[in-house]
Amino acid sequence: MSNNDNAIRAVRSVIRVLHDGQKGLAAIGSELKNESAKHYLLEETQVRAEYAAELENELHRLGVHDVKEGGTAVGAVERAWGDLKAKFGGGDHTLLETVEQGEDDAKAKYAEALNETLPGNVAELLRDQQAHIVESHDMIRSLRDSAAS
Repeated sequence: MSNNDNAIRAVRSVIRVLHDGQKGLAAIGSELKNESAKHYLLEETQVRAEYAAELENELHRLGVHDVKEGGTAVGAVERAWGDLKAKFGGGDHTLLETVEQGEDDAKAKYAEALNETLPGNVAELLRDQQAHIVESHDMIRSLRDSAAS
């Protein structure tokens, strides 16, 4: 595989996890009782959509004309698990644990992508996005911890 093919594969992988995150954050965010946590998660859905769009634009610049990335099967299972937890009385702490697991997946995909040889602009964009994803993970962990008390 060429470096360009690896870069395209890596970016597609991040886009898929961003779509998973967007859907998961929206689904679980709508179930939360804590209004500030709910608001934060719903704002993050917009961030994920923007990040995916930015990366899709980079794929276009790399010569990919048909960019139609959805989520992953793992993401669908995680969302279904979160739905079950919500329906069976999982509180904010339990739901935020599920969100944190999704954020762990996102952090891992960014790290994997950044291990590839990427064009400079793509690597820079991924690093900038990754910094926010890490901050978001930490915020969600903090929200989860405060929901336990």
